[in-house]
Amino acid sequence: MSRRTPLFAIGRVTGWLIVPLYAAGMFAYYWLENRLGLLGENPFEDVVVIVGFGAFAVVGALVVGKRPTNPIGWIMATVALMAAVFPAGDSYAAYVMSTRGRPDAFAVLGAWAQSWYWFLLVSLTFVYLPMLFPDGRLPSRRWLPVAVLSGIATLAMVVLGALTDTLSGQDVDYRIENPIGIEGLASVEKLPVFGALGVLLGIGILGAVASVVVRFRRSRGIERQQMKWFLYPTVFLCTFPVGDYLPGVIGGVVFAVIFVGLPVAIGIAVLRYRLYDIDIIINRTLVYGSLTLMLALVYFGGVTATQTLFRTLTSEEQLPQLVVVASTLVIAALFNPLRRRIQSFIDSRFYRRKYDARKTLEAFSARLRDETNLEALNEDLVGVVTETMQPARVSLWLRPETASKGQQTT
Repeated sequence: MSRRTPLFAIGRVTGWLIVPLYAAGMFAYYWLENRLGLLGENPFEDVVVIVGFGAFAVVGALVVGKRPTNPIGWIMATVALMAAVFPAGDSYAAYVMSTRGRPDAFAVLGAWAQSWYWFLLVSLTFVYLPMLFPDGRLPSRRWLPVAVLSGIATLAMVVLGALTDTLSGQDVDYRIENPIGIEGLASVEKLPVFGALGVLLGIGILGAVASVVVRFRRSRGIERQQMKWFLYPTVFLCTFPVGDYLPGVIGGVVFAVIFVGLPVAIGIAVLRYRLYDIDIIINRTLVYGSLTLMLALVYFGGVTATQTLFRTLTSEEQLPQLVVVASTLVIAALFNPLRRRIQSFIDSRFYRRKYDARKTLEAFSARLRDETNLEALNEDLVGVVTETMQPARVSLWLRPETASKGQQTT
C-alpha cells in the first residue's frame, strides 16, 4: 500500500496526537486524585503504571504512524488512551459530586464511561492483542470462533454497562442517574448473565494464550524472533501465583518487567529493530537470574545457619558484623566461577548449536598447535567450517606457491 494513501496520512496525524492525549489524561487524573486525597500509598507502583501505559502510548503511536495497516498499533494506542482518559473522567465525576453535589455534563460522561470501559480494555489487552500479534491477523481461520465469541461477550458487557440505570464511582461512592439507562438495570457485575459472559471472555483469553503457543511453534525466521520478543516479558506472568511471597523489591521489579517490558517488546518486534538480540537477552536472563538466585540462597542460608549456631552457643541475638562481611566476601569470590559454570550449563542445554560450535573450534585450535601435515589441516579446516557454519558448499583455495594442490572441495 502506498504511503500517500489517506490511511497513512490519518495514521501519521493520529500518531502525533496519542502521546500528548495520554499525558494530558494522566496529569488530569493524578491532579484530581490529589484534590480528592486518594493518591496511592505505593508511589513505585504508580510510577510503573504511568510508565507502562506510557510505553503502550509511545509504541502504539510509533506503530500507528509507521504501520497503520497493522491493528496492533491501534489496539495499543486505544488501551493507553482508555487507561488515561477514562479514569480521569471518573475522578472528575467524583470531584464534582464531592464538591457540588450535582453533576454537570462532563461528570455524567465520565461516570458513564467508567461503567463499561474496563471490559473493553481487558478484552483488547488479553484477547485481541496476543491473538493478532505480530502481523495483525489471526493464526488461521480456525481461531475465528474464539475471536467472535470474545467479541460477543465484550460487546454485551459494554452495552449492559452503558445502559445501567445508576452510574457509580470506582473509588468514591457517588450516584449519578444515567440519562440513557434502562430503569431498574443493575451494574453488569450484579446481573445473572455476568457469569456466562465472564466464562466466554475467559475462554477467549485461554484461546489467545493457545494461539500464541501455536503461532510460536509454527513460526520461522523473522516471525519466530518476533514471537520470542513477545514471550520474553510474558514468561514473568508465571510469578503471579507466588507474587505475595516475593520480597518487595523483587516483586516490584517483576511487575515493572511485565508492565513496561511487554509494550517495549511488542514495539521492537513489530518495528523489527535488532530482532536477533533477543537470544542474547534471554541467555543473559537465564544466566544472571540463576546466578542471583543461587548466590542469594548461599548468602541467606549461610547467614541464617551461622546466626542459629551463634545464638545456640552464645545466647546472643545480634550476629557479629564480621560474619556478614565474611559472607559478602564469599559471595564475591563465588561470582565469576559460578557464572562461568552456569553459562556453560545454559549453553549446553538450551543453545546446543552455539555450544557445539565453540567446542569444535576449541578442539581445532588445539590440533592446529600440534599438526604439521598441511593436507590433514586442510581436511580439518573444511570439516570445522562445515560443522560450525553448515554451508551448502565449502571450497578451500591455496596459493600455488604454498601448496601444490590449488583447490580442495567437499
